[in-house]
Amino acid sequence: MSTRRDRGTALCLGHTAVTGRHAITLITEPWESETCESDHNAIVREVFNRVGDKWTLLVIRMLAAGPTRFTTLRRSVLGISQRMLTLTLRQLERDGLVSRAVFAEVPPRVEYALTPLGETLLPPVIALAGWAIDHEAQIRANREQFDAESD
Repeated sequence: MSTRRDRGTALCLGHTAVTGRHAITLITEPWESETCESDHNAIVREVFNRVGDKWTLLVIRMLAAGPTRFTTLRRSVLGISQRMLTLTLRQLERDGLVSRAVFAEVPPRVEYALTPLGETLLPPVIALAGWAIDHEAQIRANREQFDAESD
């Protein structure tokens, strides 16, 4: 008898005709994955990779307050290097989540802001942060138990 771990699992994003909403299906058999629409799965994976990196959600959270200068962002996101902030902002701009405005001043001023598309990302980001805070004690206890059993 094979277990889920033996077979592996995958998520397949689809669209239900009945509700008109997106649905995620857990795929446990290799042949079932042929029913997945690969275009949907690819974009979901790309977006999860983008927002799941170390800095993106923190940058988005800081931009929620409104247009922000690069140096203010760098001071607000503790631990981020200038290079990583630049790369993160460029990727967010490329995805259409952040806009960049350059002002012809001396010295030049550059501000970053969430686009309307980027603002639609705020509710799930805030919900995920709230979930993490609400479950912090349980997660820490589980980690301690796991680490104690691993020793």
